[in-house]
Amino acid sequence: MVAALVCAAASRVAVGRVVSNAPLNGLDALYPKLSALYQHLHQNPELSLCEEKTAAKMAEQLRTIGCEVTEKIGGHGVVGVLRNGEGPVVLLRADMDALPIEEKTGAAYASKARMKNHLGEEMPVMHACGHDVHMTSLVGAATLLSQNKDAWKGTLLLICQPAEEGFAGAKAMVKDGLFEKFPKPDFCIGLHVDSRMPAGQIGVTSGPVFASSDSVDITVYGVGGHGSAPHYTVDPIVIASRIVTTLQTIVSREVDPLDAAVVTVGTFHAGTKRNIISDEAKLELTVRTYKPETRKRVMDSIVRIVKAEAMAAGAVKEPVVKQPDGEGYYMVVNDPSLTDRLARMLEGSVGKERVQKIEPVMGSEDFGVYGTVAKVPSIQFRFGMVNEAVFADAKAKGRTLLLPTPHSARFLPDQEPSIRTGVTIFTLSALELMGQPAAK
Repeated sequence: MVAALVCAAASRVAVGRVVSNAPLNGLDALYPKLSALYQHLHQNPELSLCEEKTAAKMAEQLRTIGCEVTEKIGGHGVVGVLRNGEGPVVLLRADMDALPIEEKTGAAYASKARMKNHLGEEMPVMHACGHDVHMTSLVGAATLLSQNKDAWKGTLLLICQPAEEGFAGAKAMVKDGLFEKFPKPDFCIGLHVDSRMPAGQIGVTSGPVFASSDSVDITVYGVGGHGSAPHYTVDPIVIASRIVTTLQTIVSREVDPLDAAVVTVGTFHAGTKRNIISDEAKLELTVRTYKPETRKRVMDSIVRIVKAEAMAAGAVKEPVVKQPDGEGYYMVVNDPSLTDRLARMLEGSVGKERVQKIEPVMGSEDFGVYGTVAKVPSIQFRFGMVNEAVFADAKAKGRTLLLPTPHSARFLPDQEPSIRTGVTIFTLSALELMGQPAAK
């Protein structure tokens, strides 16, 4: 199946315009280097806002390819520019940060890393969201395109982005002058591994593909005291518990059943000892929506419910509901025209059987910042990462929902077909857009 991706891409004619797939012929020779890079990145993950060594590694890779490289854009962001005459500017983006998870995949190259986060707290670190695959795919595509400059004209803008996992790395890079210091893109291309598809499959969605995301922090104040005398206290744990359950009625009773929204309480912190009623309790929420009006309704309802529950319990101090600065994400919307163009091209290049239309998800991504701010067409592909035989067995047993998902300690892409597919998506998309003048 791995070799089939390249063979099919080299032998088929694109559905729309004929694209030269010759650059993909070099993928077999390049793959051992990409495998080594991937395993290095996987074994040496770094947390959001702390991607110093990862950024240096990516900068080194891009310089070797022949790119003009600039580091420390929006923190640890790296920008590579590969110029090849007059033509469109195509942005390819990969995220670099990892997650505070202890890896349990059992892989020979599993991460054993621990590091301090940006707050100085030590924790385990793991690439549990495929960012190592994304980075490797970017390097692979850039390498193939640099070796085949006769197949395209224009400028590649290669973005190695820090802090995707909830810390607004894309916004930071844009704020630091990404589109002023470097060529402004005509198109933006991103991708993300998907644990609900077998490796080798490419998923495309026209229109909204990833939901907007909002973080909400809640602090409930009570009156602490001895656990044996609750009648002398106002218990913030009880208040916060009521808030948790009442919040779940927002989606079930306030949001149109034909709409989509998620309100999840991810953390609940309170208390220090079993016989002490604490003075406060803290909740951390994530909210996902697609429609702006739904987002407003949900956010307003959170504030209303929190204040009402505190008042009903006789809290002596009003609770605090706030959104941390910089943690919100734009909704990711794939440009319909660009999506159709690239989907038809990929169908002709790798085969219709490997390109499927997939539904939007409630997950969030900050890739949408680039196209939104630059006001240019953008698309974020999803592509399979589960071993083909494992996926087929799980599907036959009706157990695909039990496959490890992103942010799981057992999340591990099937390395070779996943990397080859990512490289193929980036390379062929760039060739489609840069092999002829950009459409006016």
